[in-house]
Formats: sequence, C-alpha cells, structure tokens
Amino acid sequence: MESFSQRLRAAAGPAWSRAVEHRFVRELCEGRIADADMARYLVQDHRFIDAFVTLLGAAIAGADDFSARLRLGRFAGMVCSEENDYFLRAFEALGVDEVARTQAPDAAPTAAFKALMREAAASSSYAAALAVLNVAEGLYLDWAQRAPQPRPPSFVHAEWITLHDNPFFADFVGFLRAELDRVGPAEEALARSFFERAVALELAFFDAVYAPESP
Repeated sequence: MESFSQRLRAAAGPAWSRAVEHRFVRELCEGRIADADMARYLVQDHRFIDAFVTLLGAAIAGADDFSARLRLGRFAGMVCSEENDYFLRAFEALGVDEVARTQAPDAAPTAAFKALMREAAASSSYAAALAVLNVAEGLYLDWAQRAPQPRPPSFVHAEWITLHDNPFFADFVGFLRAELDRVGPAEEALARSFFERAVALELAFFDAVYAPESP
C-alpha cells in the first residue's frame, strides 16, 4: 500500500520527473554547465535561505514531538552554516561579487517559491510545512542520488551534488517523509495543494536558469 507521501509524489509524477531529469541537472552532474548558468542558478537559490529558514522555524514550532523539533533544528543549523558557506565559496570561485549577487532581481519562480514557503509558514500547519519541505529536499535527493561517479572536478559542481547526496541528508529526507505520512492525511487537501505547487515551482526554477531560452 502506498504511503501518503508516495501518493503525493505519484500525483505530481510528470512535473517531478521533468525536474529531476532537467537539462540543468544533467549539465551540473556531468560538470559541463556553463559558469554563467551556474552562477545565475546559485544567486537565485541563495535567495531562498531566509524564507527556507522561516519555513523550518514554522515546522519546528508546529511539530508535536520534541525529537522532531531536534531533527528540524539540526538541519536548520546545517543550512545556516555548511550550506551557506558553500554558497559564499562558490560565488568567489565563479567571480560573483556581492553587488552582482544582491542587486540581481528575483526571477519569477524564485519570488513565487519564496512566497509559497512563507505562505506555508504562516498557515501554522505542520502538514503544510512538511509538504513543501518534502519537495524542496526530496526532489533534490532524487536527482543527486542519480548523479554519476566520479563527481565533477570543480567543487562548485561536486559539493552541490554531495550536499544533497550524503547519509545525513538522505536520513533527513526519510524523516520528512515519515512525518508527512503521519500527519498529512488529516489535512490531505492542504498538503496536496502545497506539494503540487512546490513541484511546479521547482521545475520552473530550473527552467529559469536558461531564460530567456527554452530548456
């Protein structure tokens, strides 16, 4: 019998598959993505951190179990330290200075995804927060686990893959799925709405790496 999270994943199947098999993912994992495209992607992805930490905070507040709060808190710490450090080193390697990084406008999918994260946080629904987190982290685990070995020679590519394909991250995604399976069915329509919108935005976000050309 399919779990609740598996049913949501199956319902979003076409968009999910297009995202994890996207041109951006292929070029990144093969180490052949153009520096300008990678820089554009990272500048936009870094914009998520504030909204994402807000979402994690809402999940911590909404969790009904202390051990779940600890798991979410540890992950928030990783995002604010190791992951943020990667961004700063990658920007330096790609020649993206602070002015270019901060003055570039949000792409439309970036703005929409930030708004979705804040909407889920403001809903005070643990299930809504988990639905978005399951997409934001589960979709990345899915594509990163498909990345071929050896990793690309550039740390900009290799570390971004490894940040989303390691035992700690895989275990955390498993935890997110189990929590959504546990609390999601009680708020099925809400969780499904947030999940499906998040998948659509992940796909649009990858598309925007190559804007204005088609992916």
